[in-house]
Amino acid sequence: MYMMNHHLKIRPRRLRHTPQLRRMVQETTLTPADFIYPMFIVHGESVRNPISSMPGIEQLSVDTAVDEAKKAFDLGIPAVLLFGIPAEKDPIGVENFADEGIVQQATRAIKAAIPELLVVTDVCLCEYTDHGHCGILNTGEHYPMLPEGYVLNDETLDILGQVSISHAKAGADIIAPSGMIDGMVSSIRSALDGEGFTHLPIMSYAVKYASGFYGPFRDAADGAPKFGDRKTHQMDPANSNEAIREAALDVAEGADFLMVKPALAYLDIIHRLKTTYPELPLAAYNVSGEYSMIKAASAKGWLDEKTVTLEKLTSIKRAGADVIISYHAVDVASWLNEK
Repeated sequence: MYMMNHHLKIRPRRLRHTPQLRRMVQETTLTPADFIYPMFIVHGESVRNPISSMPGIEQLSVDTAVDEAKKAFDLGIPAVLLFGIPAEKDPIGVENFADEGIVQQATRAIKAAIPELLVVTDVCLCEYTDHGHCGILNTGEHYPMLPEGYVLNDETLDILGQVSISHAKAGADIIAPSGMIDGMVSSIRSALDGEGFTHLPIMSYAVKYASGFYGPFRDAADGAPKFGDRKTHQMDPANSNEAIREAALDVAEGADFLMVKPALAYLDIIHRLKTTYPELPLAAYNVSGEYSMIKAASAKGWLDEKTVTLEKLTSIKRAGADVIISYHAVDVASWLNEK
């Protein structure tokens, strides 16, 4: 065999011969600056409630959230994404747009303690409503031609605008609407501009699938729907062309970032969106189920957590993501800083 091949001129293995060579020619490199770290905020003091389905992730009170945000910032992570769990829930989620809502409190506290850290706020209704859905629900009084419990589009837009203004007044740096409600970007843009927040960018969950990977998140955010599902507004996992249409609408409405959620099962969508809209920063949400699968397999000894996590996140960036929202962010930043 050696005699047959020793005259070959082209040998790609030459560039893999040593760790130094491999690093020099590496095409995709992860850094802590690639990440946004999601956090779940609850009322109380000194609270750290472990989330059983997401090992290593906790529900945090405002004071402990500030500590966790400092840890992330010190590791080089530029932004956190806040999800709030209210003291009380109701049909429209009043605390969602209250001046003393839990996200508003956390935003003010984090910005006061770490002004340079970017605070991204999730804007949706599901964590705040007693029914667990992403908008105002239809009743027989509203639209008898629509099913009972159907998420009403335009009525929900008004609430999303109020929430966005409330977050902006608390000091949020980026508004991130996640409900996949038609017209949410233009409605929020108009609401923010009307209050003088023309400088605040919108990171739209432009392409969000009705995915089975969200289960652990619903434990963390206490936001599971009490009945039905979210297939009337989130996308069918079978669809790809529809993602381009959804993104086009959000671009036309003034989105400053686009997002694909989930990430790992939708690398083709990430690549298509980045190819179609190279001028816009693209975020990918490495969701709770993707996180927890690795944690569970690692706990069983079936894989090496660090190796597989870095491989997974590198694949998301390689597909075209400029920003990765991930519960792994703090661990990964620590590993990268060690390297």
